[in-house]
Amino acid sequence: MAELHIIGQIVGASGFPQSSLFCKWGVHTGGAWRLLSGLKEGQTQVDMPQIGDTAYWSHPIDLHYTTKGLQGWPKLHLQVWYQDSFGRCELYGYGYCHIPSSPGQHRLQCATWRPLGTWQEQLAQMFVGGGPQLRSPDLIYSGADRYRLHTVAMGNVELDLCVILRHFDRYGVES
Repeated sequence: MAELHIIGQIVGASGFPQSSLFCKWGVHTGGAWRLLSGLKEGQTQVDMPQIGDTAYWSHPIDLHYTTKGLQGWPKLHLQVWYQDSFGRCELYGYGYCHIPSSPGQHRLQCATWRPLGTWQEQLAQMFVGGGPQLRSPDLIYSGADRYRLHTVAMGNVELDLCVILRHFDRYGVES
């Protein structure tokens, strides 16, 4: 079977309204993929930078997959959250990116967005906090109904990933 190793880190995030951030992440694959080792989801620590607006996490990712086909290539989906001084958490953005299919080291910028909501929800968000969230997180990486959402762009998450392919040439894939 062909093997895919993903080794790297979620470096951090910038461009968000506040900088006390953490990230929940996960990897989604198709049915032909099997995770041999590593965690397919996780969460970073909260970073409250004293200087600047970039939150640094340096959260490790180390995954080992096997597959018999290319369909359902892994996608990394992210949720960036803000934590205030009282420990309350507010969703700041969703995002996803495809894991690169070429071997080597890759520096990725994953753009994030959040649902906009009605004007009443926006007004309540300004005074009370919170805001609309997706009922099903599957919408982050499956574009089925995502086109109907009204969203606003948020910040970017920076990823540093190394991709190692093994035995893909046996299945007619050149690396």
